[in-house]
Amino acid sequence: MALDKENVDHVDRLRGQWDKELPDLDTEPMAILGRAYRLANLVRPSIEATFASFGLDRGEFDVISTLRRSGPPYRLTPTELYTSLMISSGGLTHRLDRLQKSGLILRERSAADGRSMVVGLTEEGIRLAEAAFRADMASEMAYLTDLSEKERRDLAVLLRKLLGSLEKRAASDKP
Repeated sequence: MALDKENVDHVDRLRGQWDKELPDLDTEPMAILGRAYRLANLVRPSIEATFASFGLDRGEFDVISTLRRSGPPYRLTPTELYTSLMISSGGLTHRLDRLQKSGLILRERSAADGRSMVVGLTEEGIRLAEAAFRADMASEMAYLTDLSEKERRDLAVLLRKLLGSLEKRAASDKP
């Protein structure tokens, strides 16, 4: 693996070590998936700090942003929420309790089916979800400034293709 020494990153160094130790093993997956993992770990603290500046943790933001992007009237059933968030119903209940105490959501009986509940954003929840999302997108865009607009588009296309194939594989592996 011959590299331009000015453009070597952490993953290149790891791959170089493995190339010496196991020269018969192709470490190409690290070049993509290893970098994706490292990128996620490097930006996570900044993303979490952005949400914390709004008094939210990542899970709470996930709930209110899911409700906000669902469109008016910004209401979903708990089942729709935890399915969208891919968490357990117990994990959702804990988040909903905290968000309700903060005045960001309301839990009400469904008008369509009085036996079920709906979770909806309050006016404050709508405002906070939008403000936190705007701040998060500005923060995340700052990480992408070294890429041209075309490079960002090309990277997004390739990542979409990879993610789509992995999601199809995951869906077909379900019983």
